[in-house]
Amino acid sequence: MVRLRVLEILQEQNHTKYWLFKQMDLSYQNFNRMVTNQTHSIRFENLDTLSTILGCSVGDLFEKIPSSTE
Repeated sequence: MVRLRVLEILQEQNHTKYWLFKQMDLSYQNFNRMVTNQTHSIRFENLDTLSTILGCSVGDLFEKIPSSTE
């Protein structure tokens, strides 16, 4: 299973989730689902925007975690 590390990256950079939300062009509902890993798909455009705002590569946004079936 793969999950986004956005909240951890924000904490490392001393930014808030609200700060990032104001930078993104998304509804709060969609934004919150994305950063809390409650969505099944993310647009490439949003990944590109996240990596630009956070100053990291797209790969840094993700973390592979063991699934419950492994």
